[in-house]
Amino acid sequence: MNNLIIRRATRQDVPEIVRLLAEDTLSGGRERYETPLPSCYYDAFDEIKEDSRNELIVVTHNNEIIGTLQLTLLPYLTCQGSKRALVEAVFVDERYRGQGVGKQLFQWVFDKARAAGCHMVQLTTNTQRPAAHRFYESLGFVGTHTGMKLYLHDS
Repeated sequence: MNNLIIRRATRQDVPEIVRLLAEDTLSGGRERYETPLPSCYYDAFDEIKEDSRNELIVVTHNNEIIGTLQLTLLPYLTCQGSKRALVEAVFVDERYRGQGVGKQLFQWVFDKARAAGCHMVQLTTNTQRPAAHRFYESLGFVGTHTGMKLYLHDS
């Protein structure tokens, strides 16, 4: 797809990012896309922006946000003190899936990770997203580990 711009999100982008997250059929129910947008989203954005190892990214097409992800660069002791890039909260608007948006977004991630000296890019993906699994595998990702979560809040 042509005319895509991949850039750091701004505070003004937060409502559109939350809209995109809330429209997701699998996980959107946990979001609160309303007017005014709850301040917790702006608080999270401010914290991400202040952390030099984190970037909240948007993809735009004709000035519309059609995708997002968060990239975190992690130093660690294993692999001889190397770095890895962690990708979280990847969402592409359903209307634009299958048109190369995700591929271009991940090429941006790979370039950014290489430039930062990372030896690996990793992500987790919900087990209920077989199409996403096929997409990530087409990019070269390999399912080598099992991810686990422990939620620390009351249901």
